[in-house]
Amino acid sequence: MKLASLKTGGRDGTLVVVSRDLVTCQAVPKIARTLQAALDDWDAVAPRLQAVYDKLNNGSADQAESFIEMDCHSPLPRAYQWADGSAYINHVELVRKARNAEVPASFYTDPLMYQGGGDSFIGPCDPIAVMSEDWGVDLEAEVAVVTGDVPMGASIDEAAKAIRLVMLVNDVSLRNLIPGELAKGFGFYQSKPASAFSPVAVTPDELGDAWLDSKLHLPLLVTVNDEPFGKPNAGEDMTFSFAQLVSHAAKTRELGAGSIIGSGTVSNKQGGLHGSSIANGGVGYCCLAELRMYETIELGAPATPFLRFGDNVRIEMLDLDGASIFGAIDHEVRHYHGAHSHERKE
Repeated sequence: MKLASLKTGGRDGTLVVVSRDLVTCQAVPKIARTLQAALDDWDAVAPRLQAVYDKLNNGSADQAESFIEMDCHSPLPRAYQWADGSAYINHVELVRKARNAEVPASFYTDPLMYQGGGDSFIGPCDPIAVMSEDWGVDLEAEVAVVTGDVPMGASIDEAAKAIRLVMLVNDVSLRNLIPGELAKGFGFYQSKPASAFSPVAVTPDELGDAWLDSKLHLPLLVTVNDEPFGKPNAGEDMTFSFAQLVSHAAKTRELGAGSIIGSGTVSNKQGGLHGSSIANGGVGYCCLAELRMYETIELGAPATPFLRFGDNVRIEMLDLDGASIFGAIDHEVRHYHGAHSHERKE
């Protein structure tokens, strides 16, 4: 089934069930007012949500409304836990190679992960609002999962069973702030502003054969300023599955229902000019930093700038029939002028 949160009903939005074709939706206040409430009581609530989903899909729902992606917040407008991994070691290898550093052997057996800010996400069609272009604004197109309750020390199999929903994410990064933060030896903070998630989150069964071994085996489509930028397959070259990432996150703590775990920037191994851009017949990239790394390796310095005010980013995934699965993350970079900078685009 497919679920979303509309920008009504307060900070946590209004939960709606969305039809498979993303055309109609229905609020379900008698079942759960918010997605977090549904996750808190998932075993009891999920079958009732599924019944609404079935009616939406067969045309028998009597309270269906048009589904409008721009009316959506991120499926969880805020979360108790947002932790992002780095499951695509190709991405890590490129970062290291660009500065002539080796990848530690442990990176291939023990996932990297940082704890992001879950108190306030931006909607999928909201602007990326920053105070300065000089911070090096970059997209990071990823896949993420939402868990139920996960016990401390959960095994990989237990972690796999705890995955409730799958969605896309733009984990916005401020690249020029990262080196100074990492030099302090205490991780990201200022360099990781609010992230945005796809309009819709889906249950793994909705993905069919594309969901295999806790990986999503479909291309992740990225455009920058309406030009194709990336289409790597999210299931390829993923060193750690989502089950492994969730198990890693739960090694020393319990994860509460509604915890979000990200994959890190999707990245496929490739070669050729500047790696393998779409223009050169490759699958491209899911972040500007990766292209800039290839340029540094091959040209001695990056040639592609980071995002500027007015630039547009779109992230989407299609099924085998060409239909959008999650809806699109589609937003513009804007100058932050205060809290109202996050109003939706007209």
